[in-house]
Amino acid sequence: MIKVAILDDYQNVSEQFVDLKKLSGKYEFKIFSKPFVDETETIDQLTDFEALLIMRERTPITKNIIENLSKLKFIITSGSRNNSVDLEAAEKKKIIVCGTDILIHPTPELTWALILGLARNLKEEIDNMYQGYWQTTIGIDLKGKVLGLIGLGRVGSQVAKIGKAFGMQIMAWSENLSLDKCKELDVLPCSKDDLLKNSDFLSIHVQGGERYKNCITLKEFDKMKKSSYLINTSRGPIIDEDDLILALTTNEIAGAGLDVYQKEPLPENNKLRFLPNALLTPHIGYVTAENYNIFYNQMIEALESCVKGNPIRLIKK
Repeated sequence: MIKVAILDDYQNVSEQFVDLKKLSGKYEFKIFSKPFVDETETIDQLTDFEALLIMRERTPITKNIIENLSKLKFIITSGSRNNSVDLEAAEKKKIIVCGTDILIHPTPELTWALILGLARNLKEEIDNMYQGYWQTTIGIDLKGKVLGLIGLGRVGSQVAKIGKAFGMQIMAWSENLSLDKCKELDVLPCSKDDLLKNSDFLSIHVQGGERYKNCITLKEFDKMKKSSYLINTSRGPIIDEDDLILALTTNEIAGAGLDVYQKEPLPENNKLRFLPNALLTPHIGYVTAENYNIFYNQMIEALESCVKGNPIRLIKK
C-alpha cells in the first residue's frame, strides 16, 4: 500500500472532485487541510509518505524537507510549475516531480473583481448596507482611465483585453515586454517610471522569483498618483509589504486590491487586514471548481503514471 498525503486542501473539497475510495486498495490517502506551522512539523507529519499531492505555492517543499523525507518518491503539484518545490534537491534524491494543467482565465476574472471593487468602494458599501446605511461613498468610472500592467503574458493579455472593453487606455511594462504583443493588443509599451506616473490602476502579472522581488517599494509608491490603485494577483513578494502598508496608511495611493501576500495564509494580526483602503482576498485567483477538477483528477492520473514507471507532465529544474 502506497501512502499518499494530500496537502493544502484548505476547503476540505478534494474528495468532491476525485473518488479516493476507488483507489483505496492501492493507496492509503491522508488529507491535510491546515498548513503546517514550520518545517519541523512538516517533516514530522510527512515522514511516512511516499507521495505528496500538493497545491502550488502553498506548503513549501524545501531542500531541508526533501532531504529529511527518506521514503518520498513522488511529488505531484497542481499547475505546470511550482516555485515552492526545490527541484534541484528533488532531482538529487531522484524524486519524480509532476504537474497538471491549469486554467488561466480565473485569475484575470478575479483581477477585474478587485478593480471593480476598488473603483466602486464595494467593501465599504456592502459593509454599510448591513449596518443600515445607504450610499455612503462616491465611486469612479473606469472608462477613460489608464490601466497599467506589469507583465503582458498570458494573464496580463487577458486583463488588457477586458480593459479595452471598459474603454480604458492600456499601458504595459516588464523586463521582457513583447512589442509584437503590445501592437497586437493595442497596448502602449512604456518605461517603468512612465507606467507608475500615469496609471490610475496598476495591476501586476509577472512571475515570482528574484527578478521581480520588491519590484514595488516606497520609491515606486512615491511616483504613483495619490488617486491610483494597486492590484496584485500574481505573487506577494513582488511588493514590499511593509512599504505597501505605509503607503496605504499615509494615503500615498488610494487603495490596493490583493490576492497574494508575502506570508500565506495571511497572519491574523497582519496590518493589511485592518486597513479600510485594502480590498483583500485569500489567494483565490485560481480557486475555481473547474480548476480543482483538473488539479485533483490529473494529480491522480500523474500518480498512477509514476507508480507504473511512466511519469507524465514532468517538471524539471
